[in-house]
Amino acid sequence: MKVAVCVKQIPDPADPGAIDPETKTLKRDVKLILDESDSYGVEMALQLVGEDGEVVLVSMVPNNERNGLNNALAMGADSAILVSDDALSGSDALSTAKVLAAAIQKTEPDLVLAATESSDGYTGTVPEQIAELLGLPSVTFAKEVTVVGESVAVKRQTEDGYDEVDCPLPALVSVTAGVVEPRYPSFKGIMAAKSKPVEQFSLGDLGIETTTVGWAGSRQEIVSIEPAPAREAGEIVEDEGDGHEKIVTFLQEMKVI
Repeated sequence: MKVAVCVKQIPDPADPGAIDPETKTLKRDVKLILDESDSYGVEMALQLVGEDGEVVLVSMVPNNERNGLNNALAMGADSAILVSDDALSGSDALSTAKVLAAAIQKTEPDLVLAATESSDGYTGTVPEQIAELLGLPSVTFAKEVTVVGESVAVKRQTEDGYDEVDCPLPALVSVTAGVVEPRYPSFKGIMAAKSKPVEQFSLGDLGIETTTVGWAGSRQEIVSIEPAPAREAGEIVEDEGDGHEKIVTFLQEMKVI
């Protein structure tokens, strides 16, 4: 079985770098790392294929960055496809889906895995857009994934528990954080990653016009950026025998009860 995993390389959340004042987006000219949410998809793929299958990573960046991709290869993935082109800068969710879908078609996988959403975008729409472009059934919010014959069985997380979903392969499944415990790359894995094949494509190689992606093709715009409001101090309830009444009153004011 061949599993393709969408992985995004993002600025380190601990030190995200500068924001371009004109575009109001993160500058991506710094060292990028593997998005933590995608590490769950990589680990899930490795567990599903075992010793007999193949895990192919698919990633896109505007500047040939491979640091985060190398980390996923060091976890145990077999190979990778990297789409890199200066025209990708400013791509919105749909443009990203178009590029990733075209790259995934090169691999002809049995199953495509993706994170529910990226840590630097949080649109949560790219996996479903990829599935639509590829004509694949899509299952979201997977907390457990099992391949049985020619189908995939998914426990799909909901507010009330989970749904049990079965769909035929090939399919696209987006997994939630915590679906598995991602492994740490070993020294052997890090060294092996240096020799694993990484096939690089430009937009032209994928038959995608530069005017349909990046700033030229984006249909989304960030209009403003605001700092997160400072956390306000909580209210302290002094219990003088009527503490329970004060708590009930507070909860009623908050419309919790």
